[in-house]
Amino acid sequence: MSEKTLSLLKTVEWKNNKVVMIDQTKLPNELVFVEYSDYIDVARAIKNLVVRGAPAIGVSGAFGLALASLQSKAATKEQLLSDLEEARKTLFETRPTAVNLAWGLDKIMQIAKEGKDVDDISFSIVKSAQEMAEDDIKINMRMGKNGSTLFDNDDTIMTHCNAGSLATVAYGTALGVIRATKESGKNIKVIATETRPVQQGSRLTAFELKHDGFDVSLIPDTAVGYTMANKLVNKVVVGADRVLRTGHVYNKIGTYQVALMAKQHGIPFYVAAPLSTFDMKSNPQDVIIEQRNGTEVTQIGDKKTAPDGINVINPAFDMTPPELISGIITEAGVAKPPFDVSIPKLFEANK
Repeated sequence: MSEKTLSLLKTVEWKNNKVVMIDQTKLPNELVFVEYSDYIDVARAIKNLVVRGAPAIGVSGAFGLALASLQSKAATKEQLLSDLEEARKTLFETRPTAVNLAWGLDKIMQIAKEGKDVDDISFSIVKSAQEMAEDDIKINMRMGKNGSTLFDNDDTIMTHCNAGSLATVAYGTALGVIRATKESGKNIKVIATETRPVQQGSRLTAFELKHDGFDVSLIPDTAVGYTMANKLVNKVVVGADRVLRTGHVYNKIGTYQVALMAKQHGIPFYVAAPLSTFDMKSNPQDVIIEQRNGTEVTQIGDKKTAPDGINVINPAFDMTPPELISGIITEAGVAKPPFDVSIPKLFEANK
């Protein structure tokens, strides 16, 4: 697969009244596209990580509701709204931590409620979901441009998990910032963590960056401290699945320890997230951390790596407190501490 081909790939898109996705469980060994015409299959794809990354699952949820509107046999607006609400619940329950999913679903439900009749609602939902997908790319490019000013020529940037094209419709959040930095003419290197247990860093981030021509090195998660202590990295940028108004960031498990070690070694730690990832209502104690199946830890593929019957703790995300974060990069600008002051200002500027 050529670099040009990869740059044109879309993680999720709407084609001929179907949702088409890259099956990310098959990467990096195979590039496989899957098609869905049933919203139940989209929900299953979100749950099973066929599609993942907060912005991508937000758009996937919207496309799922678009399918639900086409599947519905409703003759009245009320019946259609009832069918859509059932689909919304099914889609929402797949990944409770990432706020973009609820954002995408709620946005589509609001459009549905404003529709005149069944045909009008279906048309509006499909059109709005497609616009959300297009907007995602534009937002990521603006975010990348805003973030690129924080990085210097000859920086080596560490990233954790995958916040690239494969986590969004295209371009990426944290990797979008890295792309924009390179596009601005700066010479940069990237260090990607493997991101156990599902290895989004080694399977997805390393795959994306290598095929896009970046100088990228892969490290085990356990080598983050070594890499920083030996001055092999200048800055860190990660994505997010939820950001609170206080600046608390929820991202892939392991992000917290990367941030702690960055603080210990005086390395700036940045988060890149669109405003749709912000949760301005919840407090840290309100956020549900998704717990995933223990087999993700006890085996790799079909190969068993742990004894039978062992207890497993497998949280999908952790929380990084605001005091460890140097800045949060958005499409509206960069929020700096104190975040409870700077984050609301970004929303005001974006109105």
